[in-house]
Amino acid sequence: MKTRTPWQVTRSVWYAMFMREALARTTADRFAWFWMLAEPIAMIVIMTAIRTLAMGGGKHISGAEFVPWIITGLFGFYLFRENMMRSLGAVGANQGLFAYRQVKTVDPVLIRCFLEGMLKTFIFMLFIFAGLLLDIGLMPADPLGALFDWLSLWMLGLGTGLTLSALDALVPETGRVMRILSFPLLIISGVILPLNFIPHDLRVYVLWNPIVHGLESLRLSFFPAYRSLDGVDLTYLWFWALSLITLGLILHLRFAMRLKAQ
Repeated sequence: MKTRTPWQVTRSVWYAMFMREALARTTADRFAWFWMLAEPIAMIVIMTAIRTLAMGGGKHISGAEFVPWIITGLFGFYLFRENMMRSLGAVGANQGLFAYRQVKTVDPVLIRCFLEGMLKTFIFMLFIFAGLLLDIGLMPADPLGALFDWLSLWMLGLGTGLTLSALDALVPETGRVMRILSFPLLIISGVILPLNFIPHDLRVYVLWNPIVHGLESLRLSFFPAYRSLDGVDLTYLWFWALSLITLGLILHLRFAMRLKAQ
């Protein structure tokens, strides 16, 4: 009998876990696909209504239409948020699989992040296609740049998910804190309100948030005339992403036995 290489074993584990997670994510709830579409649509409608009422019908951001602007921001943030939030509890939810020595604690986190990236990309593509049909200008001016920005946000979410999944298994309060912080992150990341409205003295602190760099860069790839914050730099985002990925992998390796026995 031919012995399989470690890479072949890993691929088999990832494929089996991916199919398990995909079925659980998309078919366990009969309204799963509905909510994936309904959440961003509801947020877009609510924010458009609030802006219309509060600003007398103004629908423009400097250099971009409001609806496409908020769609790109929402989906970029949701890509990061879902990678982060779905990773919480990933270790505990797959506890029974760790009886097989081929399954490592990092595997369910990687699979969940990959699945969420695929789902969010597919739904975002649906919105872009719908934007073409409705003529709301949602095609990126720089497709390759937009793809790289999207990948950057996914990597940031992956790094955050890897780190928090280990911390959540070791310190259960981590998950509760992050669920509380997810909405403030939506506000301070410039998803629903332009960060140019923030006083100039405070913008330097806003730029400490790596999510801001990803979202603003994504919007610039879609709307070249968009007036973004000065100082947006994807290198800063990648510094955070790679640092968090490294930290997360170290935590999973260092505390592997504790994570399996929680």
